[in-house]
Amino acid sequence: MPKRKGIEVARAMRHRKQGGFAAVPDGFDRSDKATLASLVDQWLVRLETRAYSPRTVTARTWALRAFLTWAEPRGLLRPAQIDKIALEGFQRSLWVHRKDNGQPFAVATQRSHLGAVQAFFAWLCRENLLPANPAADLDLPRKPPRSLPRALSLAEVERILAVPDVSDPLGVRDRAILETLYGTGLRRLELVNLDVGDLDRARGVVLVRRGKGGKDRLAPMGAQALAWVQRYLETCRPLLEVSASETALFLSGYGGRLNPNYLGNWVRKTIDAAQLDKTGSCHLFRHACATHLLENGADLRMIQELLGHARLDSTQIYTAVSIAQLREVHARCHPRGQAKSAAAASADLPPQEKPTP
Repeated sequence: MPKRKGIEVARAMRHRKQGGFAAVPDGFDRSDKATLASLVDQWLVRLETRAYSPRTVTARTWALRAFLTWAEPRGLLRPAQIDKIALEGFQRSLWVHRKDNGQPFAVATQRSHLGAVQAFFAWLCRENLLPANPAADLDLPRKPPRSLPRALSLAEVERILAVPDVSDPLGVRDRAILETLYGTGLRRLELVNLDVGDLDRARGVVLVRRGKGGKDRLAPMGAQALAWVQRYLETCRPLLEVSASETALFLSGYGGRLNPNYLGNWVRKTIDAAQLDKTGSCHLFRHACATHLLENGADLRMIQELLGHARLDSTQIYTAVSIAQLREVHARCHPRGQAKSAAAASADLPPQEKPTP
């Protein structure tokens, strides 16, 4: 039986129910409005009304659930029962916790959980529900040294871009996604949130709405990325579209907006399929975009604008990644940077080491 093309599989997906789990009660004590669980609910609603991003609210929801899961079995049900010693116990539990795969929580995850707890107790103090913040003086785990991203070479990027089967309409979509990631340097969530109306084909730019920090920006796409997106819009998107009201630029097999986790996993598998000695996901294309721009003479300030970095020092990491310019300066300026001819190299050798004519 011949293997079905991706677009045929995508069409079949529409008749299946999408995955997911039904919401279940968390079991936390909400017997009155003064319990920790009830106050956490109020705080999360406050974050939403202050226009915090859904991603931030979700992250803090999971962090506070972890805290409540630790606190309630120990009889800590109300804010007044929590002191610094208790919070240090929660911090230790994060340190010793092991996930299903046996790995500990990353330091970033521990800091994220503790930061959410600190923000929650600070809010309780502002609301005069606590006289003092027991989390104010928590000594958070130190951030690990920032490692340099492993940038892809241009040849490696080309190998990854060649993985999708563009004879299949779904392969055209996949190639358009990869070209957009490399051409624009967008983050995973920024690409998923793109709408058809965000693409300005005449100017060759795309509008990134509510990027990191809630800021909008325009990002140039480049001629090749724009051409692949145009081909996708003409040949593939109409086949995936289920509802005319769906505005997402890149559609899933279900006809809706792509899930960020699915996109990340798919890009990782695509990179693995290219059989490179490197692993990564969407951010690998972001690093490659910035590094290649810098190596070809782009100004660091312009790269900052493209990537949507709030601070220039976030962009300066690419000056360490891009070794090409440093290598060129070294060869031009260092006394031993230039290769010598065989005759000149022989002249520099001690007499006993010179080759015999």
